[in-house]
Amino acid sequence: MQTVYVITTGGTIEKAYSEQLGAVLNTTSKIEQYLKLLRLPDLDVRVIPLMNKDSLEMSAEDRAGLVTEVAKLLPLKQPIVITHGTDTMVESGLAIEEASPMPSAPVILTGAMRPLGFEQSDGLQNLTESLFAARLLKPGVFVVIHGQVFPVGRVKKDRERGTFVEI
Repeated sequence: MQTVYVITTGGTIEKAYSEQLGAVLNTTSKIEQYLKLLRLPDLDVRVIPLMNKDSLEMSAEDRAGLVTEVAKLLPLKQPIVITHGTDTMVESGLAIEEASPMPSAPVILTGAMRPLGFEQSDGLQNLTESLFAARLLKPGVFVVIHGQVFPVGRVKKDRERGTFVEI
């Protein structure tokens, strides 16, 4: 059985609608409940809830904490999936790559344009694809989203198209 670590940081993939505020917010982690919907008989998924923030609200200290958490896990030589807001996902990925230029396992960042549980959410698809890619990719830092895999240094968010594109 293979182990994959999932570090949650928040972002749209984990947002929920607040009736009281009439807004979509990061309040509680939703990843574990969505992992239960997947059939993963030979995969041991270990969730590490690091923070639950919109990526535009992540501070330099938050990003440093993510880099530190990844560095702690890399010696285990097991894939790492990071759920993250799409706005600064590449920035965090580049920070991880700078701190660990030759990681011992794949490190994958993924997120969503629409929250998990919302109609037409891409969250479950992106999470599923990331878990699959984690088992196939060579060591490195990647963004996996919308059926595509990008090395973190060659991708950017295309707001107009609502996806990521290679640069």
